[in-house]
Amino acid sequence: MTEKLVIRGVELWKSWLDEAAQARLLAALRPVLQAAPAFSPETPWGRRMSVRMTSAGRYGWYSDRRGYRYVTRHPSGNPWPPIPAEALSIWKSVTGLAREPDCCLINWYGEGARMGMHQDRDEADFSWPVLSVSLGDDALFRVGSVTRGGRTESVWLKSGDVAVIGGAARLVYHGIDRIRFGSSRLLPEGGRINLTLRVVE
Repeated sequence: MTEKLVIRGVELWKSWLDEAAQARLLAALRPVLQAAPAFSPETPWGRRMSVRMTSAGRYGWYSDRRGYRYVTRHPSGNPWPPIPAEALSIWKSVTGLAREPDCCLINWYGEGARMGMHQDRDEADFSWPVLSVSLGDDALFRVGSVTRGGRTESVWLKSGDVAVIGGAARLVYHGIDRIRFGSSRLLPEGGRINLTLRVVE
């Protein structure tokens, strides 16, 4: 049974994907990861992110010493592969939007990986939401406000959960403090996969 929670304006649909749907989505991601292998981006400050990532769609998110941005090609020089139909179906079902996302960012969290508090603000139009899908190990999701610092709230995301960051909460600071490595059986070797679907243009 899907349960809807709201945490500081972020809509969280618990258990949106059942185990069979999670397995289908994971299978659909394998060709994407083969065509566009995950990599560890460098931050503008010269540090490597603990999260490995890749993308699908017209654009992929990228970071290096020049800053955060969207690019049309994987670091290999190849175009990003198409967004899997299974991911697009979640976007349409949850958001109800006819406009399809331009990017599906795929983040992989291994043991000890985290994502610091940040805003998703590299897109051209913040009226479109960002949709997040969790697969694999539990992750402690922390949400703040639209300004840095101040009070935050946290919730554990589990495999199959879907979150929508939109409306007044579109620019809230958010991050992943840690994962419970090995808490899910979906990924045989443990870890967490997070998909975020975004309209870029």
